[in-house]
Amino acid sequence: MRDPGAQPERTWLAWRRTTLSCAVSVALAARVALAEPSGLAVVAAGLGALAWVGLLVTAHRRIGALAQARPGTMGAAQTAGTLLCVLVLIGVGGMMLV
Repeated sequence: MRDPGAQPERTWLAWRRTTLSCAVSVALAARVALAEPSGLAVVAAGLGALAWVGLLVTAHRRIGALAQARPGTMGAAQTAGTLLCVLVLIGVGGMMLV
């Protein structure tokens, strides 16, 4: 039987914090794209939005899996997708500095 401690709640909160911080980053990228409409800024905001949606879907699935009595581990595809989303968001941040 699974220990009903605070681990699932901490993991849920961590996923929510991650998606919230990514949403703020994408909103800032969109603000830059609207204020200074250049091709790079628009592409960065669009890629950031797509990466945020991917991360949001992954977080929603993971949080749903944590509700089970014995949650499984993240699969390789979910892990790779999450990593790709985070790397895209890092790239978006780099593009905004240019």
